[in-house]
Amino acid sequence: MVGTGRLLLPLLERGLPVHGVDASEARLASCRARLRDHGRETELFRQNVVTLNLPFRYAAAFIADGSFQLLTGAAAALDALLRIRAHLVEPGLCSSICSFPPRPHPPGAAIVEVRTAAPAEGLQIALRPRRCSMSSVAAWNVTNRYERRDRTAIVAREDETRALTWYTEEEAVTLLVDAGYRDVRIEPAACARDDGRHFAVIAKL
Repeated sequence: MVGTGRLLLPLLERGLPVHGVDASEARLASCRARLRDHGRETELFRQNVVTLNLPFRYAAAFIADGSFQLLTGAAAALDALLRIRAHLVEPGLCSSICSFPPRPHPPGAAIVEVRTAAPAEGLQIALRPRRCSMSSVAAWNVTNRYERRDRTAIVAREDETRALTWYTEEEAVTLLVDAGYRDVRIEPAACARDDGRHFAVIAKL
């Protein structure tokens, strides 16, 4: 779940031999472009982590902030952890950061702009959180709005809804233990912010 390489690039820049996996070709294309812009290259694979089958074995697996929670349902999460485990060599390390919004977005509340990017002069892409709702205690639906602006006018708009699964620290530990990992521990997430709970779960073979 390498995405655009936000975690992959700094690892490569530190001299670590790292590969990347993602199910989205668009994400991988963005990752390749980012690596190319920084004079880096590595193996990237288009695969779903739930059915992961790579021709390599690894000392560690890292899942970037929140990506593991895109696997909806305990069965998919367990399958992914089992497939990752099959690709690790002892004493292999598996690490992920879990996070979730602090509360559902109330209807009619003000929309706060959180990120913008300028792909060209006079153009701007804005990402705005729209709403967050719970379909169950553990399942969240998060909707973000992307707007393309030509100077001051909005010329395109698209909403994206993602299903996220909320794991408590205890549930995350149980998942890893059920997948055959040991020495599972919870640590504070280095990237923790004040917009919800964030924690890192780390385990070994």
